[in-house]
Amino acid sequence: MKILTVLGARPQFIKAAAVSRVLRKTHKVKETIVHTGQHFDQKMSDIFFEEMSIPEPDFNLEINSLGHGAMTGRMMEGIEDILKKESFDLLMVYGDTNSTIAGALAASKLHVPVAHIEAGLRSFNMKMPEEINRILTDRISSLLFCPTATAVQNLRNEGFEHYDCSIIKNGDVMQDAALFYSEMSSSKSTIIQDSQLQDEDFVLVTLHRQENTDDIDKLTSVVSALNQLSKKYRIVFPIHPRTSKRLIENGLNLTFETIEPVGYFDIVELLKQAKLVLTDSGGLQKEAFFFETPCLVMREQTEWVELIEHGYAKLVGAKKELIVDAVDEMAGSNLDYSQNLYGQGKASEIILDSILSLSN
Repeated sequence: MKILTVLGARPQFIKAAAVSRVLRKTHKVKETIVHTGQHFDQKMSDIFFEEMSIPEPDFNLEINSLGHGAMTGRMMEGIEDILKKESFDLLMVYGDTNSTIAGALAASKLHVPVAHIEAGLRSFNMKMPEEINRILTDRISSLLFCPTATAVQNLRNEGFEHYDCSIIKNGDVMQDAALFYSEMSSSKSTIIQDSQLQDEDFVLVTLHRQENTDDIDKLTSVVSALNQLSKKYRIVFPIHPRTSKRLIENGLNLTFETIEPVGYFDIVELLKQAKLVLTDSGGLQKEAFFFETPCLVMREQTEWVELIEHGYAKLVGAKKELIVDAVDEMAGSNLDYSQNLYGQGKASEIILDSILSLSN
C-alpha cells in the first residue's frame, strides 16, 4: 500500500513521528511524505525531522507567509501534482491546519481515499480557522481516526454514521510519541541546565493562536498578565514567530526575556519540570497531561473537554485577572493523573491495522 502523508506544522511532525515509526515496521506500507512548508522557520520545522528521526520529506512545497486562501490553494496545487505523478492508495492528514484541508481536498477530488488522524474534534467556535478545517476534512475523509470517545460522539451527532466512511476510536498518537520519546529527551535535551532551571518553579508559556495574537485587546491583556506573573514566577516563553511579530507591530513589551522556539525534546523536558503550563495550543494541553503538569488554556473553548471535566486543565481565555488568579490556584494543586484518557500508547498500531485492512 502506498500512502502520501501531508505535514505542515509542529504538532503534525510529532504525530507523524509516532505513526511513521509503526508504518516503517512493515514491508506492506510505503510512505511518501510531503512537507507543505507551512511552518517555515527552521526551529519550528526542520528540527523536528532531525531530532525525532522522521524520514526526510520526499517533497517540500515551501508554501508559507500567505493568507488562508492563497496558502491553501497553492498547497492544493502542489499536492495535486504529486498525486497525479504517482499512484497512491491513501492520503493521510493530521489535525486541523491549512495543510490538512488542502491535502484532503486535493485527494478527494482525485478520488484518493483520505485518512484523517484526530478526527471528530470540535471546539464549536466557527471563528477559528482550525474548526473549519477539521469539519471539512472529516466530511471528505474515508477513515476517521478519533482520539477520544467524545470525538466519536461528535461525529455521530453530526450524522457521520450515515456517510460512506469508517469511524475508528484509536486513542491519541501524541501519547504514543510522548511515551516513546520521553526516555530519550533527558539525554538529548540540555535546556533545563542551559536555562538554569534546575531548582526553579517556572511557568511554561506558549501563545500563537490567531484568536489571541490578531486581537489587540486579547494580546494586550495576555501580555499584562504575563508581566504581572513574572514578578512572582520565572516565565519560560519559547516565542512563536507570529507572536513576536504581533508584539512589535502593536508596541507591546514583555518585562521578562523570552527564548527562541525549541524542539520537541526541549518541550518535553520543560513540561516535566514546569510548575504549570499556560498555553493556547491544542497539543500542549494533552502533553501537559501526559507529563502530569497542570494546564491553563488561554482560549474560550477546547477540543479536549475531558481535561477540563477531570480538572487537569482550566479555561481562562485572555482575561488578565482570570489568568493571574488561576495560575496561583493551579500552581498549588495536587492532581491525580491515574485517569486513562487517551489510550495506552497503541494508537498508531490501530491506525496501521485499519489501513492494512483496506487492502485485504
